[in-house]
Amino acid sequence: MLIINADDWGWDRATTDRSLDCFGQGRISTISAMVFMQDSERAAELAIENGLDVGLHLNFTQGLSGETVPSKFREQHISIASYLKARKFNQVLFNPFLRRSFDYVFLAQWDEFTRLYRKEPSRLDGHHHMHLCMNMLFLNKYPKGMKVRRSFTFTSGEKGPINRLYRFIVDGWLTSRFQCTDLFFSLKPIEPERIRRIVLLSKTAEVELMVHPGVDKEYQYLLSEDWLKLILSVRL
Repeated sequence: MLIINADDWGWDRATTDRSLDCFGQGRISTISAMVFMQDSERAAELAIENGLDVGLHLNFTQGLSGETVPSKFREQHISIASYLKARKFNQVLFNPFLRRSFDYVFLAQWDEFTRLYRKEPSRLDGHHHMHLCMNMLFLNKYPKGMKVRRSFTFTSGEKGPINRLYRFIVDGWLTSRFQCTDLFFSLKPIEPERIRRIVLLSKTAEVELMVHPGVDKEYQYLLSEDWLKLILSVRL
């Protein structure tokens, strides 16, 4: 099957409304919600009202725009974001000095999602894919057996051997503990032949395609007739 997941639900009003529009027109199948953001409260009510399949979109890097963010959470979040954004390599290193901060920020987002959506998350992924940073993997806080987004799937030659080996090890660890799709891709770059190949892969495998309706180019493509014709040929 093909899972078309819209990230960043609740980031702001425009992103939420665009994602809801795509869902209403059958252009996406699931969403991932951010908490402690500008539109998180309203987005949760809309999701419940419209029966959307919602996962938790963990945020360790994006600035918090919600009006009622606890001061301790904001401070700990800033520490984590500063560390992760300082060097790209930091996400693959375990920082023992931030262990408690990661633990606190993760649990606070989990609890806030549970409050807003009136149930615990059944699946999760991460903004900038930081749910797979080494500090979170070492914490081992994700409930065993839940649905967790895997690493990006790349074809031969797209990434270097060390990068591919690291992703292979992480995916092996994930699939031994959680429910993961067989393959995971991003909608962009929006190249018709590339997207067609990805969609057709879902006829023989479970494929997740990450989309961002908040981005103009992606939103326009998701509402296009070309996209509709393509997804009508597979099972969502």
